[in-house]
Amino acid sequence: MKKILVVAIAAFSLTACGGNGTESKSNSDLTKTETSAIDTAGMTYYGEKITPDSAVAIGELSALMGEKTELNCKVTGEIEGVCQKKGCWMDIKNPNGEAVRITFKDYGFFMPKDASGKKAIMLGVAKVEETSIADLQEYAKDAGKSEADVKAINTPKKELVFEASGVILQ
Repeated sequence: MKKILVVAIAAFSLTACGGNGTESKSNSDLTKTETSAIDTAGMTYYGEKITPDSAVAIGELSALMGEKTELNCKVTGEIEGVCQKKGCWMDIKNPNGEAVRITFKDYGFFMPKDASGKKAIMLGVAKVEETSIADLQEYAKDAGKSEADVKAINTPKKELVFEASGVILQ
């Protein structure tokens, strides 16, 4: 039973933002999103409850990683964009010009679609990965890019990404 559940979750997470552009939320999606957000003194927590202390600025992440391809850490930055289908990813502004894509561990929680411009503190794992053309095109569609912009994506991209287990929105 556990194996079936793991396979189902993995399959769902690979296709969750795709589709025909219409959004439908199941009761479990609503429950995950609504129960994971708790507002405390101007801070809203998603996923694992974390503390705001010891977070490093997203611009320092590359230097902090050095030659590593993976690093457990806590980072902070301003949200530049959020998936407009479900809130299943967000981009954080990076002073070097390349936004850092944030996804959420086990597809366990989502961000509000109107979170752009807010400060976020995230605990999780930073990774250097190659993002496929198909994934880059899907992210562009989710962000509302034009069909021409989506089709113009024709090479994979090696980039710094972050999988958050917990997020605080301020």
